[in-house]
This record gives sequence, C-alpha cells and structure tokens, in this order.
Amino acid sequence: MIAAGFDFGALAAKAVLMKDGELVSYGIGDVRANPERVVESVMEKVLSEAGLSADQINCAACTGWGRRRVSYTDKEVGELPCLAKGAQWLLPSVRTVIDVGGQNSRALSVNDKGKVIDYNLNDKCAAGTGRFFELVAKALEVDLGELAALAYQAKSPAEITSQCCVFAESEVVALLNEGLDLADIAAGVHDSTVKRLVAIAGGISIEEDVVMTGGCAKNERLIDGLERLLKTQVVRLSHDPQLVGAVGAALIAEERLRQS
Repeated sequence: MIAAGFDFGALAAKAVLMKDGELVSYGIGDVRANPERVVESVMEKVLSEAGLSADQINCAACTGWGRRRVSYTDKEVGELPCLAKGAQWLLPSVRTVIDVGGQNSRALSVNDKGKVIDYNLNDKCAAGTGRFFELVAKALEVDLGELAALAYQAKSPAEITSQCCVFAESEVVALLNEGLDLADIAAGVHDSTVKRLVAIAGGISIEEDVVMTGGCAKNERLIDGLERLLKTQVVRLSHDPQLVGAVGAALIAEERLRQS
C-alpha cells in the first residue's frame, strides 16, 4: 500500500510517501506567493525519488492551515492528531510533543497508540515561532540558520519581555539601537521563546520521552534551553522533525483506507 501525507503549513509545505508502513521519500518547500505550485513541485520531487507516479497512490491525507488547497489529497486531518501519530511512529516511547511551527506552538500529551490525550496551544501570537525567528534574523542582518550559533556566543543574554510578535520585534530593534551585542540579543530571543514554550508545556502533564517537532526543532539552542528548564532530555528524532505532521497524515490516511 502506498500512502501520501501532506502538511501545508504557514511557511513550508511538506510531503511524504510511505510504502507498506515505511517512509520511502519526502520533500519540503517554502510557501511563498504561489503555495499550490509549491505543493505540486514538492510532490513531483517525492514521486520522482520513489520511482512512482501519482496514480499509484492508494490514499492521501493533508493537514496544516492550507490543507484545503491541496488537490492531491482525498482526506483532511487536524494537525494535533497528525503530530501525535507521526511522533509516535518515529519514536514509540514518546509521551510529550512540543511543536513549534511557522506561526504557532503547542504541547501534546500522547499515549502509546499515538492518540492525543491532552494539549495546550499558543494560537494568539506568532512570537517564539518560525516567523518570529525569521523577523529577528532579518533585524540582526544574519542568516536564519546562523541565529542559534550566534546565541551560543552570548556573554550576557538580553531580556526580551514582550509576548507579542510585533512588540518583541520592536524590542529587538530597540536593543540594537542601544548598541547591545548581537549574540546577547540572539540569546535573549531564544531564552524568551524557551520560557514561553515551557509555559505552554506546563499546561499538560509532561512525561518522558519528550520530543520537539516543527521547523524550530532544528534549532539546538532552543532544545538546549528546553532541556535546562524542563530538567529532562528532549529526544532527537531519527528523521527531519519538520516532517512529523506529514508522516502522521500518511499513517492516518492508511488507517482509514483499511477501515473502509
């Protein structure tokens, strides 16, 4: 059986192909002016890598805010079930998922079947999300991928107090104008985000194993901060943490086909 899973997020479109329960190919593309075209190009990539054609797909499902704009899918699935299912498939021992995407963040308690048993969301502001880190990198005039490394160089991390993305960005600009060291500002941004994530995770019962998913899970400075404040290890996944939702969508599509 060949199943496709899509996660159409605020900043990136992810697609995976699974054959008989095994991940065979995947792709990630930036969502910009023409998101439908991005999804098509990512899908073309994963099909090509797997040596398959679209008509060989037995079932497909899509999650994410843009899931209604994906023509390849025949099922739409909520983000939380996909994150839970995908994380549990990648790490059967997972019990807590902290997800930080392009414009939101959330924490989930997951059981041994990959079902959500509790969750807490931050859906009021994009502060501490991928979009926020993009804005900070632009303000500091550094590459987004260099932000974590820069934060590690800090000697006296700045205090970022704003809970709003717009105000936090203004706070970063103000600190720049005051002449603060770039590394200290970058570290302050990371620390404020970690505190926000810990507060979100505090709304559920945090149990090991803990994983972080989403694009921001590639940021080691964030993970280090979470481990320090949560006083527990955050397990690194064996696959790209940005793919978890798409993997979950494919697994759910497969399950529903078997049940039909």
